[in-house]
Amino acid sequence: MSGALGRVVVATHNAHKVAELQRILAEDLPGVVLEAYEGPEAVEDGVTFAENALIKAREAFEETGVPAIADDSGIAVDALDGAPGIFSARYAGTRDDRDNLELLLTNMQGVADRGAAFVCAAAYVDGERELVELGVWRGSVLEAAAGEGGFGYDPIFQPDDAPVSAAELTAEQKDALSHRRRAFRALAATLAAPAVSQG
Repeated sequence: MSGALGRVVVATHNAHKVAELQRILAEDLPGVVLEAYEGPEAVEDGVTFAENALIKAREAFEETGVPAIADDSGIAVDALDGAPGIFSARYAGTRDDRDNLELLLTNMQGVADRGAAFVCAAAYVDGERELVELGVWRGSVLEAAAGEGGFGYDPIFQPDDAPVSAAELTAEQKDALSHRRRAFRALAATLAAPAVSQG
């Protein structure tokens, strides 16, 4: 799918992610037209970010017949052995961002090692190819939320390469640094590369 990519379905019901990917891919894949996915949610029963991203992309492609991209992302905390990891969105059992964030803060009370990483697996499926790339954004867990921007765990994540929480960055600043940016930039580079002749 090199050259003009045309239509691509974004396999998520998360409007924040759709908007973020539209901004990110507009630069890396000019001309791509992202479409929201209205189909059923895939059962994310993989054990890694990469497996779950591919599950979602496959489901969207099978439902629509249109090439699909998806991501699976979350926060992996060193002191919690990588938790909440792939369970980040449903960590508190309510699928509410604030509940998840507060539970993580509670579980990190008194913990000296605050190291963490946002991780994103970006997947692409078009019936012929299945691609997946990983992006990692290192930082630490703050002791209290800071900032009103972003979503998810952004208010309690302090990136190593920024002086403020992810929620205090502008959308443009976050787009330039984030795990999702890194994963989708790598995926875009693969998609934009000329096909290699087998003959």
